Amino acid sequence: MNQPSTINYSAASKLETNKVLRNTYALLSMTLFTSAIAAFFAVVAGIGSLASIGMMVAAMIIVFFVLPKSINSSMGLVWTFVFTSLMGASLGPLLSAYLQFPQGPAIVMQALGMTGLIFFGLSGYVLTTKKDFSFMSGFLMAGLIVVVVSMLLNLFLQIPMLSLAISGAAVLLFSGFILYDTSNILNGNETNYIRATISMYLNVFNIFVHLLSILGFLNDD
Repeated sequence: MNQPSTINYSAASKLETNKVLRNTYALLSMTLFTSAIAAFFAVVAGIGSLASIGMMVAAMIIVFFVLPKSINSSMGLVWTFVFTSLMGASLGPLLSAYLQFPQGPAIVMQALGMTGLIFFGLSGYVLTTKKDFSFMSGFLMAGLIVVVVSMLLNLFLQIPMLSLAISGAAVLLFSGFILYDTSNILNGNETNYIRATISMYLNVFNIFVHLLSILGFLNDD
């Protein structure tokens, strides 16, 4: 069984790695803030499910077709903020639904707090131990395919316990991606902070959404 190895790098590569890390976390914090503002206005505006789906589709078009062409330019930053704003706004209907529950605000805050703890805990672990989690690549991609296919199937099956299981698996999966993506920066495999930010943002976004689902299920009377 593969075990995490320790990352080794020269002084020069360490400086470059630290620069990518700083830029990634700085941009990530700004995009999360922008995303939160977009989500707030989406809730206030009361956008519907169709608008949410449209925003999600637009965000996916940006991340798969637009950003790759501008990832090394200043326009990459612009499109990153557009992408994360759309992702945040797409949460409007979901957040509105939870906020209507008696314990809704508490559930949302718990999901936010737990997401923060997971992200900082796992990132901090990699940064402190310098362990290399690149060996997880194949497992994570396989897990992603399984989770996505399961989610699509459950759109038709509508089985609550399956939904709970999928959310639990998704939290574990994207927690693994945090380890992998942080390690990827440290070992020099990821040198573009915009691309690294997008990866981290999607990890945080998905963990939050699925924690929200789990907490909502557990607090459902």
